[in-house]
Amino acid sequence: MTPASAADPKRWWALAVIALAQLMVILDGTIVNIALPSAQRALGMPDADRQWVITAYTLAFGGLLLLGGRIADLVGRKRAFVIGLAGFAVASALGGAAAGPGTLFAARALQGAFAAVLAPSALSLLTTTFTDPRERAKAFGVYGALAGGGSGAGLLVGGLLTEYLNWRWCLYVNVPVALAALIGAQVFLRDRSGRRGGHLDVPGVLLGSGGLVALVYGFSEAGPRGWTSPWVAAPLMAGVILLAAFVWWQHRAAGPLLPLRIFRDRSRAGVFATMGLATIGMFGVFLFLTYYFQAVLGYPPVRTGLAFMPVSVGIVIGATQIAARLLPRTAPHTLMASGMVLAAAGMVLLSRLTVHAQYVPHVLPGLLLVGLGMGLTFMPVYATATVGVPTQDTGAASAALTTVQQIGASLGTVLLNTIATGATGRHSRAHGPADSGTALAEAMVHGFSVAYWCSAGVLLLAALVAALTVRRGKPSQAGSKPSA
Repeated sequence: MTPASAADPKRWWALAVIALAQLMVILDGTIVNIALPSAQRALGMPDADRQWVITAYTLAFGGLLLLGGRIADLVGRKRAFVIGLAGFAVASALGGAAAGPGTLFAARALQGAFAAVLAPSALSLLTTTFTDPRERAKAFGVYGALAGGGSGAGLLVGGLLTEYLNWRWCLYVNVPVALAALIGAQVFLRDRSGRRGGHLDVPGVLLGSGGLVALVYGFSEAGPRGWTSPWVAAPLMAGVILLAAFVWWQHRAAGPLLPLRIFRDRSRAGVFATMGLATIGMFGVFLFLTYYFQAVLGYPPVRTGLAFMPVSVGIVIGATQIAARLLPRTAPHTLMASGMVLAAAGMVLLSRLTVHAQYVPHVLPGLLLVGLGMGLTFMPVYATATVGVPTQDTGAASAALTTVQQIGASLGTVLLNTIATGATGRHSRAHGPADSGTALAEAMVHGFSVAYWCSAGVLLLAALVAALTVRRGKPSQAGSKPSA
């Protein structure tokens, strides 16, 4: 068992190392978004293929998370953390030096694969390093702020690097960051060795990872192809079948990839459901506001990135200054539900935007509310999701939580984008042909408004789920039987 955190004088330095690695993984989900047009021109990338710069990363990351979490349980969390960091640095250097689209796609897939090893080990290391409730709240406040705010910060960093250096630095920047974290890991991280006598559940890997990859791919293709396309329906159906077979196999496997006892506790199941609904409702905001800032308000890349910063500031304040201080004496479900209500209120404010809106009086209040709500929600989610899980299963539980977040983000982006696109088309048809830039912008903003109302509804549902399922206390041990 890991010693109490109070006995480890290096625990706060360990938090800095873990936070640095987590920030790098989260940033990379969005940092290349603004750089994508420049990369496409430089590499001669066809329009039909450019989405793979994003999709290759999300497919590998979301599809391999369960495997990455089990690797952390088997080989040891610190060792998995180091492997993930080193591999991520090599993949980033390969992508930055890419001479053609194929190399860039492969590098992004490798980044996602090593991120799938890195992210669960980081969360489980944090869980086992901080055992004192007050210190745990502070540590997870930092972690939750980075997990929620990293995407917005990635847009800003990507804009700065693209505008003042070039798109390759959106990948090269990971190399020195990873090297610094590697040095810190060797000095400050403490962890016991991997699980003796354990073995990898190969059928579970094939079924679980295959199902997740198919599901994420289907969601990613739904936007450009439409829900009725066979390239969407077939992967989604295959994903559902494979995941159903995965659940059946986990009941039978001697050493399951994802021990289902993790979900037997109602509070923990509620935390996972809250995270899934929160990401479905929240992550569309980045996509819509990116188009709103650039296509409607005419912001350049760096100004677009700066415009997102209030979301990150709100998350940091909500997670570290409010939730972290309240969690030791406040029920987790109170913070989660309150955060979701605040975020829903922010979405309602954003739904009132027009083509003539001004940033400070009209956009800023909604962004701050969304950020505060995310910080209030994500911090207690991360802090309580793995509490009470047997030590040998913390990697799998951490991976499951991150998987829920990734699937929710993918599903939410596609669903909300479909809703916004449909509403935009209906508005254009109802108001005659859009033969001017203003008419097109008005139709687009109307579509965004409908999607924001849908987001608000999903977030209120998340608040209800948290209030009804997450008990006042912490989740209990995930079953009484030790892991096989």
